[in-house]
Amino acid sequence: MKLAGKVAVVTGGARGIGFAIAEGLAKEGARICVADIDTAAPDAARKLGQGSFSFRLDVTRLESIEAMVAEVKRRAGGIDILVNNAAIFDMAPIGEITEASFDRIFAVNVKGLLFTLQAVARAMIARGQGGKIINIASQAGRRGEPLVAVYCASKAAVISITQSAGLALIKHGINVNGIAPGVVDTPMWDVVDALFAKYEGLALGEKKRLVGEAVPFGRMGRPEDHVGAAVFLASADSDYVVAQTLNVDGGNWMS
Repeated sequence: MKLAGKVAVVTGGARGIGFAIAEGLAKEGARICVADIDTAAPDAARKLGQGSFSFRLDVTRLESIEAMVAEVKRRAGGIDILVNNAAIFDMAPIGEITEASFDRIFAVNVKGLLFTLQAVARAMIARGQGGKIINIASQAGRRGEPLVAVYCASKAAVISITQSAGLALIKHGINVNGIAPGVVDTPMWDVVDALFAKYEGLALGEKKRLVGEAVPFGRMGRPEDHVGAAVFLASADSDYVVAQTLNVDGGNWMS
């Protein structure tokens, strides 16, 4: 039980990678706050046990972030671990990117992640017990893609924020690191597949099949494939790991 007695906040924790990580942390003894705008969050928290609970978090609103931190402090005493997972996706050719799409992606994936990190870090510093912050990036943040410019840019920003925050916060005993998933078989990828079908003229399911076959490991990732890295980064095992983003992508990217 590497995380016995710890309290973890997982944003976007109701489904997909977020829920898999929340479940993995709970199995290691952590009490989880499933912080998500998704209405499935209360059910997800009940499944986790360990006194876990949910909070309806909108990461695009600073007052919602502050209220979440205050509620976790009230209910659980403080935050030991933050998994900054909440994110959205969109894609379009360069000539068709809209301002609304750009603003929406950066509001959630960058602004939301940064100010959630900031609020939790402030609480951790005030508490004086250090902590672990894990930002969920993407292989899309390692390179550009013709149809995915804005999402790729948002995830590149996540990797950069992880580096800067990691260097700034380690003096307070707060380790900031990240995980970069590759292509992961979640309901979100069905949306991605439909968008590729639209822009590349493919049949539904074809892009998903092709990207899965291209992974060196031989298949798409699954949400549970990311649990081991998350537990490592959340535990004392990673105390000397600072400002890194670990690739968990089946071999798609080597750094």
